[in-house]
Amino acid sequence: MEKSSSCESLGSQPAAARPPSVDSLSSASTSHSDHSAHIKSASVISSDSISTSADNFSPDLRVLRETNKLAEMEEPPLLPGENIKDMAKDVTYICPFTGAVRGTLTVTNYRLYFKSMERDPPFVLDASLGVISRVEKIGGASSRGENSYGLETVCKDIRNLRFAHKPEGRTRRSIFENLMKYAFPVSNNLPLFAFEYKEVFSENGWKLYDPLLEYRRQGIPNESWRITKINERYELCDTYPSLLVVPANIPDEELKRVASFRSRGRIPVLSWIHPESQATITRCSQPMVGVSGKRSKEDEKYLQAIMDSNAQSHKIFIFDARPSVNAVANKAKGGGYESEDAYQNAELVFLDIHNIHVMRESLRKLKEIVYPNIEETHWLSNLESTHWLEHIKLILAGALRIADKVESGKTSVVVHCSDGWDRTAQLTSLAMLMLDGYYRTIRGFEILVEKEWLSFGHRFQLRIGHGDKNHADADRSPVFLQFIDCVWQMTRQFPTAFEFNEYFLITILDHLYSCLFGTFLCSSEQQRGKENLLKRTVSLWSYINSQLEDFTNPLYVSYSNHVLYPVASMRHLELWVGYYIRWNPRMKPQAHVGFCGERRISELRKGLSGG
Repeated sequence: MEKSSSCESLGSQPAAARPPSVDSLSSASTSHSDHSAHIKSASVISSDSISTSADNFSPDLRVLRETNKLAEMEEPPLLPGENIKDMAKDVTYICPFTGAVRGTLTVTNYRLYFKSMERDPPFVLDASLGVISRVEKIGGASSRGENSYGLETVCKDIRNLRFAHKPEGRTRRSIFENLMKYAFPVSNNLPLFAFEYKEVFSENGWKLYDPLLEYRRQGIPNESWRITKINERYELCDTYPSLLVVPANIPDEELKRVASFRSRGRIPVLSWIHPESQATITRCSQPMVGVSGKRSKEDEKYLQAIMDSNAQSHKIFIFDARPSVNAVANKAKGGGYESEDAYQNAELVFLDIHNIHVMRESLRKLKEIVYPNIEETHWLSNLESTHWLEHIKLILAGALRIADKVESGKTSVVVHCSDGWDRTAQLTSLAMLMLDGYYRTIRGFEILVEKEWLSFGHRFQLRIGHGDKNHADADRSPVFLQFIDCVWQMTRQFPTAFEFNEYFLITILDHLYSCLFGTFLCSSEQQRGKENLLKRTVSLWSYINSQLEDFTNPLYVSYSNHVLYPVASMRHLELWVGYYIRWNPRMKPQAHVGFCGERRISELRKGLSGG
């Protein structure tokens, strides 16, 4: 190769969940194309910028025209299954950039929608309820001062949205109660909106990922690796997929003994195999060695079998994502790490990536310095104090070391953290993105997310908190956001290597929170099966793959056998302004110019090719 939490109540719906009097307030009667524009416009017109001119928006000029049409509508555009729950007039949105704006605030079972009364063109704010982390009341009935009485919504996508109500109007209580009810449906035993949304797209995204086809693409099964159905009923490991790829010479009975020695039964299984050297990336959880230094002959034999499957090397690398001090501390809880004495020909490497709590605090600090205002004089020191880019660097550097061992060293690697569903997913998926050009296509990247994140049990429900009002839950963490940030850093360094554009990545993150699609709901394949998400919800990939032109990078050149080696250095990393600071109107024009340039290049390329 060339070098260059339980979700059992997510879909529940009590018999009296919908007041019939509210449903009659408005109805959805728009076309499929209109619905697509409405989904896109959520991230376009949610801007805190007052201006609705095309100069201030990206990513799609066609969407901008739809946005201006939507701004003229008296009520919010409704998606299939969406209905209005509450409406308050003479509410003031306190825009942190341009000041107070008077208008009408509407709450549906999917979105928070504000439309100005006095501006031409109108200012529209459109945010999905799923993005709301918490809702707080501001001031009391006796509060003095203009705009001192109202509500503030703290959002998962960096923003805070503040609305002032008139104390005598008595609208705040009703809006607050409906926001608490429909922004946190799981906490109120109501269904997430994804179970109400019934749009039909030209492609069914649930059929995108077929594990058998993906393993066949990699040349599996072969003489060294087999596909086992031992986990078909999720009895070996309830957070793993039903199909697993394991060494061919290890029978299923031995897999059970290996599972008993690995945290939560997450045994080492194959993620990717090099098409030439047969070096592999396998993933798992920590071994349960404890303070007494327990050993497992079956586990040691298993890792030896992984090493033996690669004839190019007589060594195996174990990459532990954690700082070594954390791995040692885990021994007190019964966990730990592999001893090089017990695992012959194995070399253990710690990658020093911190845990979910450190990452959550880092994002909190980042939000403080980017929203709503940026302190120019101390920008660099403030950014450094968040340690956000430092964490991004360590994740990228770890994935780079894994990819290099597999490609240049022709050596098989085992990757784990503690439980193998957070940092492990970051590392394996990024390394595979560097090694395999297929994953750099739009559909290939979607399959990568389905495979390494969704099927292997990243705890999306707990890390994001879909529909859950417990915003202070210690399980919340921006693990998947960091992965997408790392991908964006790679697209900056290799602008022609990826078929998808920045808007594709932002759209994925927006719908990570929106609860419009079923893709990121639940925390395991088993849970998604119990909730019957494939039948009851729409896949995000259905939406994206039905309009690929909006998400395609016109600079893309397909070199499928090229390996990417990004520079994981602070000097080469940047804060992702297009995502973290996109709500600041002063940051919009540059993105718009870049987008127009991409569109022009795409048109020229089509002309040259006679397309």
